[in-house]
Amino acid sequence: MNQKRSITLSIQNLSKVFHGKTERVVAVDDVSFEVSEGDLFTLLGPSGCGKTTTLRCLAGFEQPTSGKIQFLDRDYTSTPPFRRNIGMVFQSYALFPHMSIFDNVAYGLRMRKIPRREIEQRVNRIMQLVELEETQKRKPSELSGGQQQRIALARALVYEPQLLLLDEPLSNLDAKLRVYMREEIRRIQQKAKVTTIYVTHDQEEALAISDQIAVMSNGKIEQIGSPDEIYENPQTIHVADFIGQANFLACSFENSNEKSSTLTFPSNETILLEGHLKRFSDSDADRSKGLLFIRPERLEVSPESGKINALKGKVKRILYLGSQVRYFIRIFQQTTPQEVLVDKNRRINGVNVGDEVALFFHEDDMGFFTQE
Repeated sequence: MNQKRSITLSIQNLSKVFHGKTERVVAVDDVSFEVSEGDLFTLLGPSGCGKTTTLRCLAGFEQPTSGKIQFLDRDYTSTPPFRRNIGMVFQSYALFPHMSIFDNVAYGLRMRKIPRREIEQRVNRIMQLVELEETQKRKPSELSGGQQQRIALARALVYEPQLLLLDEPLSNLDAKLRVYMREEIRRIQQKAKVTTIYVTHDQEEALAISDQIAVMSNGKIEQIGSPDEIYENPQTIHVADFIGQANFLACSFENSNEKSSTLTFPSNETILLEGHLKRFSDSDADRSKGLLFIRPERLEVSPESGKINALKGKVKRILYLGSQVRYFIRIFQQTTPQEVLVDKNRRINGVNVGDEVALFFHEDDMGFFTQE
């Protein structure tokens, strides 16, 4: 039986307003969330959504306009940064170029007047954790970007912070190195067992490393959940569209009876579903109009264009991406055409550009957003 972990960090109704000469900007708008001990909690969203401002409030670099920050049962809302036992990793590494790696990592300990022997022990221990023991005498310029980011992480962890904050730490790395480093950050975070707040705009990064994700938009949190909850059961169209690829098909929905539902599309094509459709809205009406949501990898394509209980389509493009093949299929040919994405891990036999095909899917793989 899993033991419930204690709540380390509690954010309650946090808001931050910036007042300019001519305008008032609400950067963070009534944000609330809780983080369990040892979790990696990610604030995810596009530029300008408020995620970094929220992080800066947690670090003490910004004073909230309203709300409360409670950390380990203490009120941190107005506590200055130097009185918060928090480690911070920045996007730019922020290493001292004239210092050796050892001195960079030891810097925070020396500022805290830690004895020399203990400094050496702590630095050696944390350098083993990040697997860069052999670099201690080098300068930052002699290391790769990924190594420098691990050194920045070691510097933040060496004084054993109770909370670790990471602000877009992988943005300056190339694509392949980002994949490697996100795995390294997760490994190090779990070994250190430190509660972590991670800020990123990269959805794949968030899904790969997080225990919990908060998706932000316009200063607000739209949804909080585990990576699979966010991906499989988005509660808003913005979350569904921002996390991964998504298809949205206009249609009307009707619960025919307790065991079946019917979808009717603008082309007057209908699909009978065995069971009730999953709905991501407050409406429980048996009939409604809205958008059918389905991920590209959950759609099935058949070269048998006359297949019953399926949508008819025409293949417009095929994009080979190595690990996946993406099909662009036009549906609703006789009304307002719409292009649908279908992702497969290999080519579909008998399906080529220009072919008429059938699209079909299972109700467990899709959801319905009621039209407001």
